[in-house]
Amino acid sequence: MCDEHRTEAAPELSVARRRLRPRPSKPAEARRAVERAVSERCRATHTPCDAQALSDALLVASELTTNAILHGGGVTDFRVTVEGRGVCVSVSDGSAELPVAKAPVDPHGRWRPGGHGWPIVCRLARDVRVTDLPSGGKCITAVVPLS
Repeated sequence: MCDEHRTEAAPELSVARRRLRPRPSKPAEARRAVERAVSERCRATHTPCDAQALSDALLVASELTTNAILHGGGVTDFRVTVEGRGVCVSVSDGSAELPVAKAPVDPHGRWRPGGHGWPIVCRLARDVRVTDLPSGGKCITAVVPLS
């Protein structure tokens, strides 16, 4: 887990947070949703989009979605909001297991494939939270700075 990892109970969802588009269930769809949200915010506020910051947010969305598919049984919910100078990406799945960073080598000294996604999320996000869902599973929320 991230060093500053937090878990908490899930709040009830308000009507204002209901999604208007179908939820992304694949990494490419998650990236498009993040790019759309950030672009809309930049356009609405007449501010330039920081390409590197957007790239970081796209990578975090992709990694969280991929991890939900590989380790959580699939994406059960996805949300993206742009708040202040950060983009908030939330991905839910059906597994209650907490994410963990795995050592890059096994006990015999052999390199393991994969295992880079969670450390990337922890490195790029300024805040990462794991929330237990009332119906089971978890929601991981990461806030990635946009400047």
